[in-house]
Amino acid sequence: MASKVSPVIDSGPEVVDPSAASVISVQNLVHRYETRTALNGVSFDVRAAELFGLLGPNGSGKTTLFRILSTLMIPTGGRALVMGCDAAQDPASLRRQIGVVFQAQSVDPKLTAYENLWHQGHLYGLRGSALKTRVHEILTRVGLAERAKERVETFSGGMQRRIELAKGLLHHPAVLLLDEPTTGLDPGARRDLWQYLQILRDEEHVSVLVTTHLMEEAERCDRLAIMNEGNLVALGTPAELKSEIGGDVILLDAAGDAGVLAEHIRAQFHVTTTVLGNQVRIEQEAGHRFVPDVVEAFPGEIQAISVSKPALEDVFIHRTGHKFWSEANESDLTGSEKKDKKKKKRGGQS
Repeated sequence: MASKVSPVIDSGPEVVDPSAASVISVQNLVHRYETRTALNGVSFDVRAAELFGLLGPNGSGKTTLFRILSTLMIPTGGRALVMGCDAAQDPASLRRQIGVVFQAQSVDPKLTAYENLWHQGHLYGLRGSALKTRVHEILTRVGLAERAKERVETFSGGMQRRIELAKGLLHHPAVLLLDEPTTGLDPGARRDLWQYLQILRDEEHVSVLVTTHLMEEAERCDRLAIMNEGNLVALGTPAELKSEIGGDVILLDAAGDAGVLAEHIRAQFHVTTTVLGNQVRIEQEAGHRFVPDVVEAFPGEIQAISVSKPALEDVFIHRTGHKFWSEANESDLTGSEKKDKKKKKRGGQS
């Protein structure tokens, strides 16, 4: 079993022991697109029957990493192993070990649920009664056996996503890779999908790696690799990562220049401050006691204050010095994703 990894990464990427019992081993992975570095020496491992998350904003490198693991792309440097198979050197063997669910829909809406899986089975060499039995099994597993003969175009978004999962699981893979699997789903369908991923882990012992940019989904993972601009900035369980932040998180809305307010607070209270737009962020034990002192010291310079317990976004800010979402990558979100992000931000910062 792989040794426990510290959630704090201070000096370069984690060194992964190739002999460790891991189902996925990413070793100093590098990838470049001409002049841009998408992955900058990323290393981590995924253990057996683990629900592992790759969390990062758009442009963090998680999709590039996903494509390398699913054999769609050859890395510039380093190695990616799945069940001992090298993604670059032995992609054919690796593909037999994995099921893949891409962000873009791959089901044929004009075919029935049964027909989608039947054709998928042929791609993996399944035939006859064995294929028929397996299709029935997997449709039952995802709760769609009674609708096997209905066209997928009549299904809800959540049901269509379950057919995507069924396709990925049809050939009994040891590892399931999912790229932003809840994109476009309503909250109820998202919850159902994550509950099913947990069932896969607990009852069928499938190792699951999922990419996401949603904090609520990341909280459901056993462990997380948090990425930013091609670098692995934090690694550990959600609880471990949040525990590295001491005390409460205080956000002060500045009435004037946030940089000036931050300097004044640092000078008077000897605390570390971070400027985020027009806000000053402080990590402080017993934040509710600290806030009245700040307000009294700087009357008229603070418009609003919030105090919260650490969340995963605070871990990201603590490691990178900036917010998870910028205006640039926020513009890439769908309308429902923007609403979810705003809702989660209010819940974590108020």
